[in-house]
Amino acid sequence: MALGIEKAGFETIALVESNKDAVKTLCTNRPHWNVICDDIANISSLDLIELFHIRVGELDLLSGGAPCQPFSYAGKKLGLEDARGTLFYHYAVFLKKLQPKAFLFENVRGLLTHDKGRTYKTMLKVFTDCGYEIQRKILNAWDFDTAQKRERLITIGIRKDLKSKLSIKFPIPHKYKPILRDVLQNVPKSEGVQYSKYKRNIFRFVPPGMCWKYIPQDMAKEYMKSSYNTIGGGQTGVLRRMSMNEPSLAVLTAPIQKQTDRCHPLEIRPFTIRENARIQSFPDEWKFCGSVKSQYKQIGNAVPVNLAYNIAVEIKKGLENMER
Repeated sequence: MALGIEKAGFETIALVESNKDAVKTLCTNRPHWNVICDDIANISSLDLIELFHIRVGELDLLSGGAPCQPFSYAGKKLGLEDARGTLFYHYAVFLKKLQPKAFLFENVRGLLTHDKGRTYKTMLKVFTDCGYEIQRKILNAWDFDTAQKRERLITIGIRKDLKSKLSIKFPIPHKYKPILRDVLQNVPKSEGVQYSKYKRNIFRFVPPGMCWKYIPQDMAKEYMKSSYNTIGGGQTGVLRRMSMNEPSLAVLTAPIQKQTDRCHPLEIRPFTIRENARIQSFPDEWKFCGSVKSQYKQIGNAVPVNLAYNIAVEIKKGLENMER
């Protein structure tokens, strides 16, 4: 997400990342960025004002995300203490201490229904208690110059004392939606994993854009075993092959997963590192560090660069208009 925000014109003053390979990737591509390699729990307890050399309320934007983790709901307070022990708690501590003019919080669509909706309800309560007016929307990366169907819940907060002066709009979907043919031309060579001989043989029967339903029934029963009888007609992720005339499904953190395949449209193999990076709208010059497995994971965990950029452009507009 940081790359898209930088592309929109923001100056990055610090990033907190615990994964050493991801840290190396960030430092390799942006040596001037202040990348803190540590657990956010260790950082949130510090004097953040002194650490980042800023005043309370001076920061323009705090951005980040956190995995869906259930809260304790101790005493049914539905507040910050209920979130203690989660990564979200530490994001909220940053927010409470720094009091930025605005914040951007990204998560999967499933957060809306996680724990019957209580998780997100608690988050919204925490954001409000920290002094922010909230707006939220489900955005699909495909609408924003990304050849991938990837929905994300985007939450934007505006500090309450700025509400009358600061207005932030969500980006308007682009008219043209890219497909894989747009991004898979002249992709730089890179490492990647391969399917087993057994799986390659099965994929021979699957045309581009189709799934397991096109393989012989006896082969399907053998491959899917007990799940064959329960998988149902609507399940299309198994043995799924992408099409050059469509966007990719969401890029995953691992290229080979039995229930959620993403086979290359023209060749019987998963996408390579650089192909996945293209689909996530990373520029070709952005280098990934670590093992092949780690690089796939970094790419799959990322917010598509162009999605982050389009959101950040609107936040930047709002901040600039406020200062006039």
